[in-house]
Amino acid sequence: MAEKTTTDALFTRDNYIWMLIGIVVIAIGMFLMSGGASKDPNVFNPKEVYSATRITIAPLVILAGLVIEVFAIFKSPKKA
Repeated sequence: MAEKTTTDALFTRDNYIWMLIGIVVIAIGMFLMSGGASKDPNVFNPKEVYSATRITIAPLVILAGLVIEVFAIFKSPKKA
């Protein structure tokens, strides 16, 4: 008679929640980097293109999302 073996899932519900949070943070960073539409497409406005939000804040938000994703992958399940 074969013994019944139980296999644990690779990720738990907590891991998936943290992964979802990371994806949302990355999406917010991408949204911040995209910016808005120009009023006149024939005129180049460096203040809109090189704003602090697009150059500094958005990449930092994306990196924070990637750190959350790495945390979610390496988070070990709780021992009950």
